[in-house]
Amino acid sequence: MNLKPLTVTALNKYLKYCFDHDENLVNVLLKGEISNYKQHSSGHVYFTLKDESSQISAVMFHKHARELKIACENGMNVIVEGYVGLYIQGGTYQIFVTKIIIDGLGELYLRFEKLKEQLSKAGLFSEQHKLPLPKYPEKIGVVTSTTGAAIKDIITTIERRFPLCEIIVFPTSVQGENAKSEIVKAITKANNYPELDLIILGRGGGSIEDLWSFNEGEVAYAIYEAKIPIISAVGHETDYTISDYVSDLRAATPTAAGELAVPNKNDILHNLNQIKYRLAQFMSNILKINYQLLNKLKNSYVFINPYRIYEQNYLVLDKHFAILEKNNPLTIIDKNKQRLFTNYHKLNFVFEKKYRHLFNNFEQLVNKLNFVNPLSLLDKGYTIIKKENKLISSITELEINDLIKINFKDGMITSEVKNKEEKTYERNEL
Repeated sequence: MNLKPLTVTALNKYLKYCFDHDENLVNVLLKGEISNYKQHSSGHVYFTLKDESSQISAVMFHKHARELKIACENGMNVIVEGYVGLYIQGGTYQIFVTKIIIDGLGELYLRFEKLKEQLSKAGLFSEQHKLPLPKYPEKIGVVTSTTGAAIKDIITTIERRFPLCEIIVFPTSVQGENAKSEIVKAITKANNYPELDLIILGRGGGSIEDLWSFNEGEVAYAIYEAKIPIISAVGHETDYTISDYVSDLRAATPTAAGELAVPNKNDILHNLNQIKYRLAQFMSNILKINYQLLNKLKNSYVFINPYRIYEQNYLVLDKHFAILEKNNPLTIIDKNKQRLFTNYHKLNFVFEKKYRHLFNNFEQLVNKLNFVNPLSLLDKGYTIIKKENKLISSITELEINDLIKINFKDGMITSEVKNKEEKTYERNEL
């Protein structure tokens, strides 16, 4: 059998491939004792995990090390979660750690992670449901034990920073069998308290068992359903509970909660002094500008020689009087009346002249018309003879027994032709 030799690198890469694709090594939990613990300047953590018979090298990269909630040290019994891999350059295998918990708390830790995942999927941690904190709260409710140091830290901090704020304490147990239900009742009572602006939910530090009441689902939903903003201040800075994720804001400590809840009176006074100074500057500038304007007006031509204004107005007034006299309505009416009277006589004269001329023409036309009017002959003894309304101008138009109408100047007769004698006359015989 002829074998082809491998390089060391090729072998290590193959072994790394085997580690990376072994389902039993992708996600493992190991428990043991920490030794040779060292945190590098890069933030990565290196240590050895050992038991009575064996040991394994371990490394925890910065992105996971910064999320550690416990302070690790040599000799500490822990449970680590991670994956097993091979370091190619050194040819050594090691565990790449993603989480570390103290041995003995593994069950609580798993319960914590499971509930956290469930509530996150249900939307209780969503930013869109978080309420903004009031800038200047007048009433703050504190849900905590009245015997612990947390209540003293919160009250002292608030009174020191913003003494105008009223503090209402809603007492509750913070650990033990009844703590969960008491915390829920206290949150509900605070949420229904009239004119309450903010709620601080807190307690001092302790073990994970001591803080477990703040990891219960009932408490999480009571916080989520509250209509008033809630600050969670449970434990020390490295302690995280479910209430921290559900609340509208997490404070590292109860003292920090008091600082986040109210403004600092010194800052407010400083800001007020700044505003006061700016207002004073603003008013000073306005007064200065108006004073300059006043001086300018006082020194203006109008105020130095006010009578000059009247002189100019007198001239304008005289001018208007002259115009008014020239255009006096009574004078204009008199002129128009005279003009109207003159035009009336002119029009009357023209009318009479025109009338006489037309009347003379009319008489002449009437005379001419009368001269040619056949009816005017009746006045001279002549008559007009008609037959059937037709004018008869010759004897030839008549026959014996014809009925004729003879028109005189003062009437008419009807006659019957009895005789007919035709005769021709010369013009000079007439």
